[in-house]
Amino acid sequence: MFTLIGNVFKNLRSKYATRLYPYEVRESFAGSRGKLEIDPDICIYCGICAKRCPANAIAVTRKPDKTWTLDPYRCIVCSYCIDVCPKKCLHMNAKHRSPE
Repeated sequence: MFTLIGNVFKNLRSKYATRLYPYEVRESFAGSRGKLEIDPDICIYCGICAKRCPANAIAVTRKPDKTWTLDPYRCIVCSYCIDVCPKKCLHMNAKHRSPE
């Protein structure tokens, strides 16, 4: 019983063990993956990234209008699509934010 009270007072005097998340955002680790982003000005819409994606999260439409869409809930952030892109228009943004 007395050790419990001692632990309570010790914890009241010490610093926080966690961060106050909305106010203190932690820096991303080096090499961490985040959110997949595309540069549409460079993309030729070849569809190789969609064929290589193991989760089928990428959809590329060439006709009639060129579109590139990503389903963020299906993406497993494996970066295979980045490796096979011939124009290197795909990249990972380390500062991941939830989809809006």
